[in-house]
Amino acid sequence: MNAIGNWIFLFVWLPLLLQIPVAESQAADFAVAESPDRESGDSAMPNIIYINADDLGVMDVGFNSDRYHTPNIDRLRAEGMLFTNAYAPAANCAPSRACVMSGQYGPRHGVYTVGSSERGKSHDRKLIPTQNTNHLSNDDVTLPAVLQDAGYQTIHLGKWHLGPDPTQQGFHVNIGGDTSGSPSGGGYFSPYKSGPMKRFSDQYPAKTHRVDIFADQAIRFMRANQTKPFFMHMAYYSVHTGIEPVPGLVEKYQDKENVHAAYASMVEKMDQGIGKILDELDSLSLTDKTFVLFCSDNGGVRALSDQMPYRSGKGSYFEGGIREPLVVRWPGKITPGSTSDVPVIGVDFFPTFLDVAGVKSPSGQQLDGVSLMPLLTQTGDLEERALYWHFPVYLQSYARERDDSHDPLFRTRPGSAMRLGKWKLHEYFEDGRLELYDLEADIGERRNLADRYPEKTTQLHAMMKRWREETGAPVPTQLNPNYMAADTGGKQKTKNRKTEKASR
Repeated sequence: MNAIGNWIFLFVWLPLLLQIPVAESQAADFAVAESPDRESGDSAMPNIIYINADDLGVMDVGFNSDRYHTPNIDRLRAEGMLFTNAYAPAANCAPSRACVMSGQYGPRHGVYTVGSSERGKSHDRKLIPTQNTNHLSNDDVTLPAVLQDAGYQTIHLGKWHLGPDPTQQGFHVNIGGDTSGSPSGGGYFSPYKSGPMKRFSDQYPAKTHRVDIFADQAIRFMRANQTKPFFMHMAYYSVHTGIEPVPGLVEKYQDKENVHAAYASMVEKMDQGIGKILDELDSLSLTDKTFVLFCSDNGGVRALSDQMPYRSGKGSYFEGGIREPLVVRWPGKITPGSTSDVPVIGVDFFPTFLDVAGVKSPSGQQLDGVSLMPLLTQTGDLEERALYWHFPVYLQSYARERDDSHDPLFRTRPGSAMRLGKWKLHEYFEDGRLELYDLEADIGERRNLADRYPEKTTQLHAMMKRWREETGAPVPTQLNPNYMAADTGGKQKTKNRKTEKASR
């Protein structure tokens, strides 16, 4: 083949064979910042890929349930460590992501929910909830910003939900991220009508799935930066509603019992995208140099995917709302097929990634989590500690069915929760109710043991109150004057007085 023929092959036929659409100058845009090439040897700064699924329940992966086909997530599990007691730091999208990216529990940044804290009908809310902060401030120190300052090339792909532009919060490159909490601007398939994905509508054929666009852009980024350390935040919109069946995949699930076929096809499509990224790491000989963490941002939507044996789902602080699948792979450092049953939480990711990169914690930044590296490398244990959740707002129920929560009106009402060892404590601010569960004997949180073990309940409650004081966690006490308490027959009766104080 002559020189002209070689150039034609490289620029025309090779991309087609690889099924990667050509986008003019796109790859060049990914050489985003001056930084030294990666050193060789064990002291090199490894790549970090953080894969964050959206609304994927702990029971929505193949290694936990035969309802779903996720061979690539299962591959990560087989080649890395599975955490069997992994928790999201919040039960819905934005607050969970804010906690991970800041390394802080919710009271420190004030992102407690998505949008308004006054969710549901006013006459059903006994308390005036704490005002919500919608996004992280640009003044908040974020994980990608710290890694960027340390010399990492940083890219965000997919759902951001923490501000209008991820490049103002620590990323060199943004592919599709803005304030949107769901796949707005046209859904999962191109072309896109608005938003940051609109610019890709002319670069990819119609009906191209977001997962495939993200995979293609991730591959371009890795190729452009293969000699430099990079941090990739692959934050899929999948499997957030609206539910859109994936042609070629949905058909295999249509006859499966107790499976939402369209939802299952979306789970598998996301898994395919993960597979493309893992395969590219192999192709670039970067697998051994790359730390990969896969998880979800909160529990699954119960109306779409039952999370049994865990109670409830997204938006609830029962186990089904905050348990998440978590697997971590780092060849040569993490034993393949290993497992940890130590309770861990999303605020641990920030210090863990810094530990992996060999980067110091930012001065003046309070990190609430701990590095998981002793567990991952099996070189030590973590001291027993309590994990906390704080939700001083309301989150209404889904209309389609009850959420296996306390009542049909809300997935959760204002309160706090904590776990210490086998014990899980809930406190609800409307009436001061305490619920104590033994997760070893009652993973479904059905038997409240607060009266049976008053000393343990008092001990944990005291710890919870100290934690709230230390973090400045607000506890709403002002009664809502529009509240109408329902009697046992479902009728509305007594209205709150404006001057009345909530009982504690």
